[in-house]
Amino acid sequence: MTAQLNRSTIHDPREPVLHDLSPLRLADRQVTLQLSMRRSEDGVWWGRLRFIDDGGREYETAEIVRGASEEEFWQAVRGLSEHHVRALYLSLV
Repeated sequence: MTAQLNRSTIHDPREPVLHDLSPLRLADRQVTLQLSMRRSEDGVWWGRLRFIDDGGREYETAEIVRGASEEEFWQAVRGLSEHHVRALYLSLV
């Protein structure tokens, strides 16, 4: 009798992972906001913001969020004010 191995998928931290963030609320619409994060070969965490409007159009920043550790990365994300996120979105549309 052969045993089947129970393999779980291990995520490669260099591959981007999407996280849903609180939506961006503008006067006349709501924009879905996601964060794509990855870890580079040197261990630095990088992230970009992805905006999806109500028409399904997607806009994405460059990798503008950075952290030497995952904790530092999330501190940088939390440090983005709604004002800055709104300005980033408006600069892309």
